[in-house]
Amino acid sequence: EIVSKPDMRSHEEAGEYLRSLRSILMYLDVCDGNMEEGSMRCDANISVRKRGQTELGTKVEIKNLNSFRNVERAITYERERQIDCVERGVRIVQETRLWEAERGMTQSMRSKEEAHDYRYFPEPDLVPIVINPAWIEEIRGTLPELPRARMERLAREHQIPAYDAKVLTGTRALADYFEAVIAGGASPKGASNWIKDELLGLIEGDITKSRVTPEALAGLLGLIDDGTVSGKIAKGVLAEMATTGRGAREIVEAQGLVQLSDEKAIISIVDEVLAAHPGERQRYRDGQTKLLGHFVGQVMKRTQGKANPALVNKLLKERL
Repeated sequence: EIVSKPDMRSHEEAGEYLRSLRSILMYLDVCDGNMEEGSMRCDANISVRKRGQTELGTKVEIKNLNSFRNVERAITYERERQIDCVERGVRIVQETRLWEAERGMTQSMRSKEEAHDYRYFPEPDLVPIVINPAWIEEIRGTLPELPRARMERLAREHQIPAYDAKVLTGTRALADYFEAVIAGGASPKGASNWIKDELLGLIEGDITKSRVTPEALAGLLGLIDDGTVSGKIAKGVLAEMATTGRGAREIVEAQGLVQLSDEKAIISIVDEVLAAHPGERQRYRDGQTKLLGHFVGQVMKRTQGKANPALVNKLLKERL
C-alpha cells in the first residue's frame, strides 16, 4: 500500500501518477497491473480550497475506482461537487463516497469524522523491523532499468521522438521487443513506426500475443529498405505474418509480391496511363499538379500495387 501526500492538483496528474506507478510495478514483475481484476486498486482523497487559502479543505475519500479513466472521472466530478458546496455555503463532511460509473457521480457511503471511526488500536506485541542499508543497496543492484530511465535512453540513443519512446516503454516486454528489432538490423525510426502504428493494432496492443518475432519484423523492414516490397504491400504482409507466424520473405515469394522496379516496364505502363487520360494530362500541364496523385493511383492499380512508388512518381513527372 502506498499513501501519498496531498501534492496532486488535477485529475490528469493523478492519472499520470497511477499509470507511471503501474508501469514500474509491471517492470518489476510485482503484479500485472490489472485494475479491473483487482491486481491494483486505488482510493482517491479529494479536497478543495479557495485560491490563496493555505489550510487544506475537508477531504473526501472515493472508493470503487476500477480503472484510470474512472479515477479521473471521479476526481473531476467530486472537485466540482465540493466547489459547488463551498460556493453555496454548504459544509463538506469528511466521509467515504462510492463512485457510480454508470451515472458518473459519487454517492455517500459512510462518514468518518475522527481517527477512532476507523477503529484503530495499538498493538504492543509488534517488534520493530530494522532494515540494513547494505541490504537495500543489494536489492537496488538487482533492479532492471525502470520505465522513465529507459524511455529517456531510447529517445537519446536512437534519436526517436519522446512520444514514441514513451509508447515503446509502456511495458517491459514491448521495450525489449523494440530493442530486439533494432538488434536484428532495422533502423530505430522504422522499427518504432511499424511497431506502434501497425503491429500493435494487429495484436490489440499486447506484444506478448504477437506471432511476429522481432527477427521477423526486422526482416520485413529489410525488404522495404532494399526495395523488394513497397510500404503498402508490406502492411498486408505484416497482417499475414501476425495471423500465420510465417516469415516476410516466404509470404512475399509465395504470393508474388516482389516490388516492380524495372524502369522500362514501368515507363510502358506510365505511357499507357497517360494515353488513356489525355484530359487530365493537359489539365496537369495547365497547372493542376495535384493530378499527379491520380496518375500514380492508376499506375499502381495496373501493377496491383507492386510498382515502386518513388520510381513511378519520378517517371510520371518526367513524362508529364
